[in-house]
Amino acid sequence: MGEYRIVIPVYRGQHAENWVRLAQHLLPAEDGHIDLIGIVEVPLGHSLSEGALQAQECREELVRIAEQCAELPVRISPHVWVSHAPWLELLSELQDEPADLLLVPWVGIAENVLGVRVLELLAHAPCDVILVQGTIHRYDRVLMPVRGTAHLPLRMRLAYALHRLTGEPITILHVQDPGGDRPPADPLTMIEEMRQQLPFPVELISEQGEPAQIILEHASAHHALVLGATLSERLGEPGLSAVHESVISQSLIPVFLVRSFGEQAELFERIALPHVVITSSELSAKVDRWFATNTFHWSEFEDVRMLLQWKERSGQTISLALPALNEEKTVGRVIEILRSALMEEYPLLDEIVLIDSNSTDRTREIAQELGIPVYIHQEILRDEVGSAVGKGEALWKSLYVTKGDIIVWIDTDIVNIHPRFVLGVVGPLLRWDRIQYVKGFYRRPLREGEHIRAGGGGRVTELVARPLLNLFFPELSGLIQPLSGEYAGRRRVLERVPFFTGYGVESGLLIDLLELCGLNAIAQTDLEMRVHHNQPLSNLSKMAFAIIQVFMARLGQRLDAPLGEAMHRTMKIICQEPGRMYLTEEEITERERPPMLTVPAYRRRFGRSAEAALQHPEPYQHAQDDESGGR
Repeated sequence: MGEYRIVIPVYRGQHAENWVRLAQHLLPAEDGHIDLIGIVEVPLGHSLSEGALQAQECREELVRIAEQCAELPVRISPHVWVSHAPWLELLSELQDEPADLLLVPWVGIAENVLGVRVLELLAHAPCDVILVQGTIHRYDRVLMPVRGTAHLPLRMRLAYALHRLTGEPITILHVQDPGGDRPPADPLTMIEEMRQQLPFPVELISEQGEPAQIILEHASAHHALVLGATLSERLGEPGLSAVHESVISQSLIPVFLVRSFGEQAELFERIALPHVVITSSELSAKVDRWFATNTFHWSEFEDVRMLLQWKERSGQTISLALPALNEEKTVGRVIEILRSALMEEYPLLDEIVLIDSNSTDRTREIAQELGIPVYIHQEILRDEVGSAVGKGEALWKSLYVTKGDIIVWIDTDIVNIHPRFVLGVVGPLLRWDRIQYVKGFYRRPLREGEHIRAGGGGRVTELVARPLLNLFFPELSGLIQPLSGEYAGRRRVLERVPFFTGYGVESGLLIDLLELCGLNAIAQTDLEMRVHHNQPLSNLSKMAFAIIQVFMARLGQRLDAPLGEAMHRTMKIICQEPGRMYLTEEEITERERPPMLTVPAYRRRFGRSAEAALQHPEPYQHAQDDESGGR
């Protein structure tokens, strides 16, 4: 028998911490798994992406609750769902990953629950259900009316859970309607037999009279009411009994409505689900949902002590690799601020290393003076794999010299460096095992002399990368800044994908990680503003030339067409000087490095088997040495 699973779908502000503590006592022997699902419902006709900010707020609340309940002896997993039809999606989820119990807050008999009527939810849930009406502030003095034996074991289990929260006895009210039909089984006898074995005190009351009136009279002296979801035939249609509807609609205290899976199946099966028409395409809805649920804000992870707790629980180590080429103006401040905040004040990072690309200024000397290990990427693994030009080559080789389970890359040209650039991309990896790779995004103002023009940056992103993603890899069209230089990933996936050696490395990683892990394994985090030294347009043109090569290469693979072979690898550069205009030619070639796991020296260093490398068909290749020192 597998782990007992309770699913709790809640909207923001529904006091989910109360439901978690109740769910703990509903678990057998306090051992099991609680899925806490935050629901963000978006109206039909609107893009699911509109739920992104609400999803962030909801997720932050659920994570806080999960941390508050961390001392409980159960596993609590917070998730956020953004949906047009939350019940239909939850139903699909429960069919794929079965649950034992669904614990759902609800408003009242006339109100929808997760977008459907109460009866529709009760009828189609593929597991036991407990609906909780109202806000529970006090669990003591619980009343459980009994007229028949339907759903009785689950109701008794709920009563026991409520007792364990308060230590108060449970009142069982047996109501016999003199004018009604006698139930096929005598609940009073059954309760008496059960009471002898119950591990909690029960006050038993038996009365005759009009059931709804008697229940409401006794309810006035209690704080919660537990009812079984008993159906009856009314006007040819199944529905809750008149007694239930009367009690629920008039009750001044919260009501628990309980249905045991399989009870009264012949009546519940006659209740149909509504037909919901969603007009957006499946791919478009998938991207919109990803955007809403996998877009974070760095402030969700600003509590470094919480991140340290997550890190300690997971047993993971974190390496920060800083790629650099002639960054003497900024590299020292980047190192000092990140080391002070995230190694000395809080030991979140296990190491910081500089991966230099043969700088001709004092970049390496500054890092060495600060006590940071410095590597020149052209010299790493040179005898085994050679060297190539480019930032991507530096990132690829950083996998060899770093030690962490999580690798963080931060560009060293950031003027307004802040710990958020690390916290924002590391946080999702520490909290959610499903996430494998996190990209940062931000506002990129354009610095012009002493002035900063808001929103002037990211030109290659908006004019090249995002249009190409939308055209050929639309699953990634929700990435706000696919070319950002601040990102983090798990070693176990980064070592399994190729790296392009130049400016196309970010695009290549996204496309290949999408293929390897799927869209939901990728996330993005808002890092607010990033100020850096912008490059001239001529350099951006070369960057775009390199990035387009990556897209063409991957598109060729997808189409099984040799597009890479058809590409011209040199670019004509237009030069204009006073009295002179001419063309120069520059070779800009994006080479593709194989997965690092295919490199024998890497496998020896990290104890990887040769069999692991066989999972990748790309052969190990030795690049030609390139001494130009480019990045």
